[in-house]
Parts: sequence; structure tokens; C-alpha cells
Amino acid sequence: MPDYLIYGANGYTGTLIARLAVERGGRPYLGGRNGAAVAHLAAELGLQARSFGADDAAALGAGLAGMAVVLNCAGPFSRTARQLVDACLRLKIHYLDVTGEIAVFESLAARDAEFLSAGVTVMPGVGFDVVPSDCLAVHLKRRLPGATRLVLAFRGGRPSRGTATTMVENVRNGGLIRRNGVLTRVPAAWRTRVVDFGAGPVTAVTIPWGDLSTAFRSTGIPDIEVLMAAGRLERAALRATRYLGGVLGTAPVQRFLKSRIQNNPPGPSDEQRKRGVSRFWGEATSDDGERVVSRLRAPESYTLTALTALASVERVVTGRAPPGFQTPGTAFGPDFILEIAGVERFDD
Repeated sequence: MPDYLIYGANGYTGTLIARLAVERGGRPYLGGRNGAAVAHLAAELGLQARSFGADDAAALGAGLAGMAVVLNCAGPFSRTARQLVDACLRLKIHYLDVTGEIAVFESLAARDAEFLSAGVTVMPGVGFDVVPSDCLAVHLKRRLPGATRLVLAFRGGRPSRGTATTMVENVRNGGLIRRNGVLTRVPAAWRTRVVDFGAGPVTAVTIPWGDLSTAFRSTGIPDIEVLMAAGRLERAALRATRYLGGVLGTAPVQRFLKSRIQNNPPGPSDEQRKRGVSRFWGEATSDDGERVVSRLRAPESYTLTALTALASVERVVTGRAPPGFQTPGTAFGPDFILEIAGVERFDD
């Protein structure tokens, strides 16, 4: 198999993916800005390491040389995606990442013509966000071709330090939905809805999740909302950001919140991931009142990310993905998620 590189391999998610790749007989290159940490992991796994930062164009060229695919696991992706994509374009390397940041999806989708011209596949969001939900969205569109409204919801677990840091940086951005094909600002936790993920009713609230970008491009459905299962205290905290967003976004408060995050474990333990389950729910409706609902039951969110990211890399590196900006659903189809061990889909 052609060579590929996991960038940000020393982070929580990157390490999970690297270990899984080796367990399956893979030999990825490991890269990242923290040369000592990357080298330590590479030595442990018997792999080759490359140390370079995303903000150094010359170093990027040397670090990515010879690769067929780059999987970017270094978030926040607003700081790394554009630089890595630019380097991949110059070197004709396919680019994937595990972002959930809408701004990254939107900015890369706008460059589709560049990627097509270069013959390069660019597919952000090959993890928990957005492989399962994107495949679910395309499946619902397949079930109801005339759908004009799509609602997706998920129930995951505790975020890693990297994911929590990204959430803190975006805390003042409020909420988003898509209306008439346009991303539209709404207050944080704008809508509350009770959702049955397959294990009883759960309260969920709207959040600015990546599917607001990807599901629109995967399905063409103009009205989209995404919800996250949230307890009473979580819902109250989200609503509080409507009024405290400006304060929470200031440099001193950001530093304080991030320092608290760094005191937490890097992410769920192996035992927590083994026991964990993630669930997804989707509803598509049409203007004439037709409605379809589908659900997914899957492994814990970070385990699922490692599985879907590696499966995506394997497809792209072996030439089984079209060039241009892609979502998992457009590149691999709605049943791709069912190839992942432990995933089940249910239709009402």
C-alpha cells in the first residue's frame, strides 16, 4: 500500500489511529510539531517519524514528501487544515482530517475546483464527526428522495482535551442551523427536542455541528438542524453562553478554561472506550408530510473515529475515492458506515 502520514500522531486521537493501524499490519509515517513526542510513539510502534510544524511551508514540503495521503489529527483544525491542504495541493497528496469545525468544512468546500484540477481528494471529517451522521443523512435521502428538511442528532461520550479546547475556542460563536440552503445564526441551544436514539427518550439541543455543512453537500436538503443529547446542567450551560459569550471569549478567560482542560485526562480510558456506545438518530421530512427515521448504534466515539478514519485512509490510499472536495457520504456512499465493526442501522 502507498505510504501515508498521520499528522498530530502524538495527540489522543492520532495515537489511537496509529496503534490501530499497526494492529492491522499498517506502517504509517507519524508526524507532528512535537518532535520528541512523535519520535517516542514511533519508536514504540516501530514506525518512522517526521517532525515539522504546519506553519512552516518549507518544512511542510519536506515532511510530506513521498506521501500519498495525509491524515490530519492536529486540532484545532482552523490552525492546521489550510496550511496542510495547500502543501498537499502543491505535492499532489490526498488530504483527510478528523475535524468537526464548520468553518474548515466551508472553506475547503469552496476550493473544490482547485482540488479537482489537481486530481486530489480532500475530505475533512472522517471521524465521529461526520462519518456516521453523514452516511445516515445520505441513507435518509435515499429513503425519501423528496426530503426538504433533515434533523440529525447524536449521543456520544466525554470529549478529549483537544476536542474540549476547540469547543472553548468556539464558545462565543453561538448556534447555527441551515435554512433554505444558507447557514443561519441562532442563539446557542436554540431548539430543544426529545429524541429516541433506540434506548428511550432523551432531551437534545441544537448545536453548530459539522453536518450543517457536510450533510447539505451530501444530500442537497436545504433545511438542516443538528442536535446533541444533553442533560439539564449541560443545556443550562449552553444557554448561558448566549449572555456570557463575550466574556468567555476574552484572552484571560480562555487561558483559564484551557488550563483547566489540561488538568483532565487526555481522553476516555481504554476501559471507558471499550464499554462506551455512541448513538445517532436522523429524521427526513418532505413538504407533503412524508417522514422517515433511521438510527445507528456504534462503538464509543473515539474508538469509532479511529475505525472510520483508518477505513477512509485505506480507501483513499488505494484509489477508491473521487477527486475534489468530498464528504464520506459522497465519496463512499451511505452504507460505508456499516462496514465498520460494531455499527448497526435501524429504520422505522
